[in-house]
Amino acid sequence: MKYHVYGIGNALVDKEFEVTEAFFKEKGIEKGLMTLIEKDQLHTLLAGLNKTFGLKKRAGGGSAANSIVAASQFGAKTFYACKVADDETGDFYMKDLAEAGVETKLDQVKGDGVTGECLVMVTEDAERTMNTYLGITSDFSESDLHLNELKNSEYLYIEGYLVTSDVSRNAAIAARQIAKQNGVKTAFTFSDPAMVTYFKDGVAEIIGDGVDVLFCNEEEAQVYTATNNLDDAIIALQKIADKVIVTLGSKGAKVITGDKHVDIEVSKVKAIDTNGAGDMFAGAFMYALTHGFSDRDAGLLASEAAARIVATFGARLKKSTQQELLAKYMTS
Repeated sequence: MKYHVYGIGNALVDKEFEVTEAFFKEKGIEKGLMTLIEKDQLHTLLAGLNKTFGLKKRAGGGSAANSIVAASQFGAKTFYACKVADDETGDFYMKDLAEAGVETKLDQVKGDGVTGECLVMVTEDAERTMNTYLGITSDFSESDLHLNELKNSEYLYIEGYLVTSDVSRNAAIAARQIAKQNGVKTAFTFSDPAMVTYFKDGVAEIIGDGVDVLFCNEEEAQVYTATNNLDDAIIALQKIADKVIVTLGSKGAKVITGDKHVDIEVSKVKAIDTNGAGDMFAGAFMYALTHGFSDRDAGLLASEAAARIVATFGARLKKSTQQELLAKYMTS
């Protein structure tokens, strides 16, 4: 086994802004969700954001990428399969992953087109709203999977955002099937309420006959299972996943494996930016899962790491911060 976690997902460069709710009303943007936009919409919205608020931060992004970076910086051996273009944004993304210790083959496979970008807009209540132009990442296909790396991994990690593109959804389905045939476990994240609201059938296709680990938040759990309370949602989700992890924001998280339910508390923090909290939780949990942690200890590390993200502007932490957290946790 060469890699602890092999991830597939969109390759997006995040451009992050602090905005007002009035801006959303003016532009007709739905708060709190990820919305796909076209290239001309990206340029128009970006111009408005730059003029009104100014760019706060540019960083590598993508849901699964954030999780893989988190796992890597805790100490996991990771690989990320994705698609960027041969442009400045693609170069930035490739270097960003390399600096985080994530292996890729992007230096060999960059193509013609435009690297995807995500405009991350954070309001005063710390909630993140995303408008995303996928660019070349919407063409992520089965031929981009790098099968030798997949087959030599302990876990395949799939992000739900891949469901929005037919070719990418098919790649995710193929990856899960190949993983199963080769004894590689699969973890899947719903990623966003919009994915289970508008692409539920596609999500079900990716999950297929089930996954080993499922990450979701409370809203995603209830929307996907069409239930009115979390307990019923968990019962339904256990039919498609051996281990169900539900994040509950400031209320912590639940880790459910069979008849074992573990409640995870969370540190109280002043929320600045919720962008990337779920991604960090999943990445930290995947590190812990592949390094012999119990469900409770994995959940506690993941919860603490996510709390640090919420108290930070941006979707990632410095490696030194993660290592300090791990050292503190390991000695507590």
